[in-house]
Amino acid sequence: MESPVSAEYRRLLAKVPMFSGLTETELNSLAERAAPRHYAAGEVIFNEGEPCAGLYVIARGQVRIFKISPGGREQVLTIDGPGASVAEIPVFDGGVYPASGAAMEDATLLFIGKQEFQALCLEYPQVTLKVLKVVGARLRRLVGIIEELSFTTVRQRLVSYICRAARREGRRTAHGVEFALPGSHQEMAAQIGTVRELVSRNLSRLQMEGLIKVAGRTIMVPDLKLLEAELDGGESLPRD
Repeated sequence: MESPVSAEYRRLLAKVPMFSGLTETELNSLAERAAPRHYAAGEVIFNEGEPCAGLYVIARGQVRIFKISPGGREQVLTIDGPGASVAEIPVFDGGVYPASGAAMEDATLLFIGKQEFQALCLEYPQVTLKVLKVVGARLRRLVGIIEELSFTTVRQRLVSYICRAARREGRRTAHGVEFALPGSHQEMAAQIGTVRELVSRNLSRLQMEGLIKVAGRTIMVPDLKLLEAELDGGESLPRD
């Protein structure tokens, strides 16, 4: 009789884009090869530059993928949640992990060894094609990050971050759209490519201009369309 844990892992793997075309038997085989690994909040899963041992599928919690500059500044590349795969590229090219990964909260990941995954791709070529689609989406996301860091101000990136959070997590009230910041000013800075001081300074400016209201970790956006208008005509916006 199949264990409840194996059934849970099979259902999870079926939701991963690159495994969605596998049959139930094939998913069972993959689930048997996957080893669950548990990480505490803040614990590093892999470090940039380490040899790649395999890829991960997030079963529970969120994982932050990031790079650290020689000066110690962190740039978040992506934050992934349940059903997302992590570290596909080095599994294929045989290289090291190009970035680091850490659990943002208590997390469970399914680890699939490099050799086992490569054997799966040889047996089921459609998996390889779907991996290329996933990698292509990641490449587009990285190009977007490069464009933002190169061509926009800290103010614009912060406004964009607030607008995305408001649309994704905001609760409409009589006074506007309200949401709780998912992290500290330091974590926000790491996501938009700046330092904590500039995040705090620009939040204060936006509040003084009446575009947002800040109360602890809660942000209220009185007029979301007005705030989004700040993203147009960036050359005329105040400097960072």
